[in-house]
Amino acid sequence: MFELHPQLYKDCRPAGRFGLCRLLLMLDANYPWFILVPARREVTEIYQLTESDQLQLARESASLASAIARGFDAHKINIAALGNVVPQLHIHHIVRYRNDPSWPAPVWGKVPALAYSDEKLAGVFAILQRHSPDGCVLEV
Repeated sequence: MFELHPQLYKDCRPAGRFGLCRLLLMLDANYPWFILVPARREVTEIYQLTESDQLQLARESASLASAIARGFDAHKINIAALGNVVPQLHIHHIVRYRNDPSWPAPVWGKVPALAYSDEKLAGVFAILQRHSPDGCVLEV
């Protein structure tokens, strides 16, 4: 049975479900930062998914990227699968702005994570609801 890695559970809040992936919000208010986690056991790399799951992951990733680019008026969407700390396959989708705290560098390790206020968290989820990714059932 699929279980979310404990570090993702600690660092994120559930936001929705696609056919394949769980959608999480990274709890760092410096950036609108979402993570897709394919609900498959013991998968650490994209190539370990079946071909149909690889295609589904690409569709869900594109749907999420399009929705958050529109909803958050992004200058750029960074998409990355690192897995150096959390081995479970997960794909980061980070909304970037030319004036964000890390621009133009990658976000990792650049500035400390910023906790969400209740108001700002509600605002992020409201935007996500207005620009809901195709194929996603939101949990907000």
